Amino acid sequence: MATGELNPNHYPAQRAANVVRHYLNTRYGSPYRVFTLNRVHSGNAEDMADSGRKYQLEISVQDFISNKTEKCSAEVLFPRGEPQDSPSVQASCEELLKIDTKAQEEAWYQQNKNQSLVTAHLPDSYGHIDPGNEPLWHLGIVASSFIMLNESTENTLYNMAQVANVTQLETENDQLKFDYYILLHDMVSQEIIHWKLLFTWSPAEGVKVLQKELMPKCHHCETVEVIANTN
Repeated sequence: MATGELNPNHYPAQRAANVVRHYLNTRYGSPYRVFTLNRVHSGNAEDMADSGRKYQLEISVQDFISNKTEKCSAEVLFPRGEPQDSPSVQASCEELLKIDTKAQEEAWYQQNKNQSLVTAHLPDSYGHIDPGNEPLWHLGIVASSFIMLNESTENTLYNMAQVANVTQLETENDQLKFDYYILLHDMVSQEIIHWKLLFTWSPAEGVKVLQKELMPKCHHCETVEVIANTN
């Protein structure tokens, strides 16, 4: 792996920068707040001996829904060791966090808290997402960021390709509860990876992952390539 100044457009800088967006989604994401990587301005990699490799980045992060963009500083440490722990991230994007989504989140929560057994396939076989299902798509991105952050290494570059199936379960303890079957795309290996996720969400508590399960490879599944660009 290269050290020193990095080409912002090459894989090492892009991989580390994408880990930052996964981190931001796990901390602050919601049905109405999804962070994407807009651009890598600069990057530097430093070998930290036994600790791992540290990346210092200047990136532009975009709120996928409002399209607002902010230039942020971030630091990513990919630890060494077996089994390898998830990367540690420090990032400052204060202006994006000021976008007020409370009213939208509360309205969607009230609309859905008494529903159950709602199912969807996102996007459909034509690559279309009904506007009414867009919050479910956004939640899929946010929830899958927990997996992508945990599984990311210096040799991966993950994106969510598809929500193969989502089922809303009965609300528990004032938390909306969802069962997602998600397809992730590793852009390095070009592999489609299947995961099941059980999680809850509410405006007050955010996304809480209860269970996650890596599914066996499906050799006969048809998938829709990345429809919403979340890089």
